[in-house]
Amino acid sequence: MTRTAEQNAVIKEFESIVGANKVLTKESKTSYYRSGFRSGIGMALAVVFPSTLVQQWKLIEACVKANCIIIMQAAKTGLTEGSAPSGSDYDRDVVIISTLAINKIHLINEGKQAVSLAGATLHSLEKTLLKINRSPHSVIGSSQLGATVIGGIANNSGGALVKRGPAYTEFAIYAQVDEKGELHLVNNLGIDGLGTTAEEILTNLEEGNFDPAKINYDKGIASDNEYEARVRDVTSDIPARFNADERRLFESSGCAGKLGIFAVRTDTFAIPKREQVFYLGTNDPDKLAKLRIDILSKFKNLPEMGEYMHRTIFNITEKYGKDTFVAIRYLGTKRMPLLYKIKSKAENFLKGFSFLPKDIPNKVMQYTSQLFPNQIPERLLEMRDKYEHHLILSMSDEGIEEALAYLEENWSEDKEDSNGGYIVCTKVEAEKAILHRFAAGGAAGRYTVMHEKTIAGMLPLDIALRRNDTKWVETLPQEVQDNIDVTLHYGHFMCNVFHQNYIFKKGTDKARMKEIMLKFLDKKGAKYPAEHNVGHLYKAESTLQKHYAKLDPTNTFNPGIGKLSKYKQSCNCC
Repeated sequence: MTRTAEQNAVIKEFESIVGANKVLTKESKTSYYRSGFRSGIGMALAVVFPSTLVQQWKLIEACVKANCIIIMQAAKTGLTEGSAPSGSDYDRDVVIISTLAINKIHLINEGKQAVSLAGATLHSLEKTLLKINRSPHSVIGSSQLGATVIGGIANNSGGALVKRGPAYTEFAIYAQVDEKGELHLVNNLGIDGLGTTAEEILTNLEEGNFDPAKINYDKGIASDNEYEARVRDVTSDIPARFNADERRLFESSGCAGKLGIFAVRTDTFAIPKREQVFYLGTNDPDKLAKLRIDILSKFKNLPEMGEYMHRTIFNITEKYGKDTFVAIRYLGTKRMPLLYKIKSKAENFLKGFSFLPKDIPNKVMQYTSQLFPNQIPERLLEMRDKYEHHLILSMSDEGIEEALAYLEENWSEDKEDSNGGYIVCTKVEAEKAILHRFAAGGAAGRYTVMHEKTIAGMLPLDIALRRNDTKWVETLPQEVQDNIDVTLHYGHFMCNVFHQNYIFKKGTDKARMKEIMLKFLDKKGAKYPAEHNVGHLYKAESTLQKHYAKLDPTNTFNPGIGKLSKYKQSCNCC
């Protein structure tokens, strides 16, 4: 593609800021960064890699001056195409700024809070906090893919931990373009004395040159500290958490890339002294619904985690998620981001050879995984054979005895009317049960790859049911049922949040199926997406539209998300 003089000039400016080796312009080199984790791809003038916060600021300055669209990108783990360009119908050149190299973390207030810079990952934060017996908002899930702390905040990420709610903070420092097109550094991090100019402030922040006595702890919150009370209210007809919840849209929180964030300040959490995982099974969905209500409304101690799996996704994950399971168990989460990056780059490279079969890396990994023995413990397999619905329930400290007493009274297989059962997991069983659950997301995608000749593809929906909705097992509209190959359901049961993947038979009109399903969910009072942000796959509700417009009135950052306009100043007149 021939570039204009203006485009060459802005690329030269980028090179002067970060160096020529950290500016990519060839389509073959930028393809990985221009694509989504699961789907979607778009065009970009350049991908640039700052190494410091000051470089990040200067790149944003150069983009604003050159009237470029800015897409802030970190680990690129979002599932709704929200951290990459979408298509080529933008009215300005798109520049992707990848922040992963800016990865410092500063612990403050004896480790009770953390200041995470633009590229700091959840895994790095977890590792840092483990030394002082504390943990971050999320400890497994997207963290195993290398997700960043800021990515979680920007995308309302939910996580599996029942007590902590969506990722949220009111403390951040970011670049923002006002309605006049002027760039500002907004410092709402709650740390005074960092300096007067943007470069001074960002340099001192990055190096940790700030006085602990000048950190403000009186204004704002650094986590959703009301969530425990919210999730306990099982009478409400409003879901516990969802992407467009206006009570948790604040500056960087839920911004979906509409700001250029440099750092956020978040709470950390004490690690329980004791934890115990129980594995439950039943063929009666009403029994699980009652358990959810009983625990949330009657228990003194909330669970740490309550993860649901249907028998079908259990079986699919056993076969198609084995490589993920094995990799995490034996290589650890630390190496997973690199493995996923290598796999994604290989996929992008091989797409350039049209004569090759599709998805070679996935297929090689799938066939290789079959060389390993079955990874699922025998007692979990027995539960699978007996029961359709499964729950991994993790309790801590005093909650262990509370749960054990309840389960013995209501879930013992010895009771004639039980219609369910449970086991008290050993440490190995608990670890493998949780790993099996978190391999489920990738297994659904792998199944579609391996059955591409007989299916039309997958419709993944991320939904939050009303807190008072006890009819959580759906009866699909007949037209959808007729076109289904298989449904794969799993989720965060205590929050009534479910990931529902519908895999359709060959020849199915997926767009038509999505339209039917969304109308069906609307009638149920469900909200979607629940925790993955709208990206380019969902239409943003009015609350999100207002939030985005307030943060980014000129539509400079990540335009087009939520199926909104990609044009400057959010109009369609250009």
